[in-house]
Amino acid sequence: MFSYVIKRILATIPVIVIVAAFVFLMLRLSPGDPASVIAGDYATAEDIVRIREALGLNEPILVQFTKWVGSLMQGDLGISIFTNLPVTTLIGQRIEPTLMLTLTTIIFTVLVAVPLGTLAAWKAGSWIDRGVMLFSVAGFSVPVFVLGYILIYVVAIKLQWLPVQGYRSMFEHGLWPFLRHIIMPTLTLSVIFIALIARMTRASVMEVLQEDYVRTARAKGQSEVKVLLRHALRNAAVPIVTVIGIGIALLIGGVVVTESVYNIPGLGRLVLDAVLARDYPIIQGLILFFSFIYILINLIIDLSYTLFDPRIRY
Repeated sequence: MFSYVIKRILATIPVIVIVAAFVFLMLRLSPGDPASVIAGDYATAEDIVRIREALGLNEPILVQFTKWVGSLMQGDLGISIFTNLPVTTLIGQRIEPTLMLTLTTIIFTVLVAVPLGTLAAWKAGSWIDRGVMLFSVAGFSVPVFVLGYILIYVVAIKLQWLPVQGYRSMFEHGLWPFLRHIIMPTLTLSVIFIALIARMTRASVMEVLQEDYVRTARAKGQSEVKVLLRHALRNAAVPIVTVIGIGIALLIGGVVVTESVYNIPGLGRLVLDAVLARDYPIIQGLILFFSFIYILINLIIDLSYTLFDPRIRY
């Protein structure tokens, strides 16, 4: 068990190094002069020189990489060109809305998708199964921004049940204002995630239901609920947990779109603003930050396998 954990942790180190090198080279090896691109079409020669010095682009690339890695080791992701604030400060200011949206989406998705997929597998071939599969196909087919605008038009504008846009912190404004502003973004972001997990849950549970030990449990007179929860769902948990980890990548991309649609001041909006402003230090820092979070989540998913399948511990 301990050796497995150590191996999985060590395996993440080369991935982090490769991602860091890619993020560094993304700016330095891009076509054209990055300083000129950042400065814009109407910049003077002095502006371009100032940006090159601020980014350290006038030094040899090996020296740049050494200094950049040294800064990363100290938790320094650089300074924004336009706001002149540290990237870590900007991330700290924007991380709460994104974190809360991600958490509510994951919790809501798992609570809905896993029971739906399990029920579809149990009632395979029935109208329930066909309905879940139809929802899964529709969930993958409808773009996130289209669903967001539909919810805004119907729920917020026509019915006036929820606010159109914005975010309210649960710690500053209370639980109900937070929920009123987070419900529609969570629903928008959850649809594709629910479709993915429900489909995988159905396939995994259906496969397990064909096993001999499930037939033995039924022959011993155990109830269907116990068979589904104790035998089928538990033994199908590894692929389900795996696809939840894969779905985190969908969340990272979906957060950018969802926060833009609902005007949520999170990291997704920060990414969009940085791209439009050509603020490369922010873009680099956010790519590295999202990559690290994704690697960390996948590490946690890998370690969780030992809880569902004891054979992995050995």
